[in-house]
Amino acid sequence: MRWISNPTLFGLPAGGTLPARLAFVSVAIWWLLFSIPLLRGVREPALKLESDESRGQNPVLVAFRRMSETFHDLKQYRQAVVLLLAYVIYSDGIGTIMRMAAPYGTELGIPQATIITAILIVQFVGISFSFLFGMVATRIGAKRGILLGLFVYGCISIFGYYMHTATHFFILALLVGTVQGGTQGISRSLSASIIPPYKSGEFFGFFSVFSKFAGLLGSVLVTAVIASTDSIRPAILALILFFIVGAIILRFVDVEEGQRIAAEAEAKARPV
Repeated sequence: MRWISNPTLFGLPAGGTLPARLAFVSVAIWWLLFSIPLLRGVREPALKLESDESRGQNPVLVAFRRMSETFHDLKQYRQAVVLLLAYVIYSDGIGTIMRMAAPYGTELGIPQATIITAILIVQFVGISFSFLFGMVATRIGAKRGILLGLFVYGCISIFGYYMHTATHFFILALLVGTVQGGTQGISRSLSASIIPPYKSGEFFGFFSVFSKFAGLLGSVLVTAVIASTDSIRPAILALILFFIVGAIILRFVDVEEGQRIAAEAEAKARPV
């Protein structure tokens, strides 16, 4: 952040794009360093074959066939589909808040340095609270943990509507940091528990694709509200709809039933 707000302190020219470009490089290095424990320490699930598969088949063709079969057999994994629908909706609200934070702060006249600092606060607070949120979810259950996070996000939407000062912006950043990583992490963990491990690639592929398409909903809602009210504040408040609807759908997910079906499907698959 200092590279951008005070580049001369580091011997960088002021007014150019070099500080911002170096900031992007630092992010790339950050991702690389924190990817090493994942690549070295996290084991892949055991490879398994379905009844119509055999060793030696083209893995690319098998992958596409599995995706097609999974898409047609989604009714077998009803709980995973309901969770996917809930996740698509409430994650759209989360993503829209993340995308709108900087433009919203700028419109309120909050200095750029304050906005950048607040964004950094979200990241650093999010790291510690992701672990804390995981411990809470272990005690109360993953679904309840997500519902707790969505409740906090609803409060964030309301607080954002009434926000005026830089102090308010910092408080908002702290609130987002407490639930951002935890809510999304627990959602993925819950998803993994109700799908067969050998089908994790297909299901998480669906999650990723549908999430990208659903990201349009938040932008459409925000644009419509701003156009009708000529203000960005009601648009922030309107995002609470994503968390309410997502929470309602999430309550219909039967986690125990989903885990049972996933375990049965995994047991039927043959080890490679």
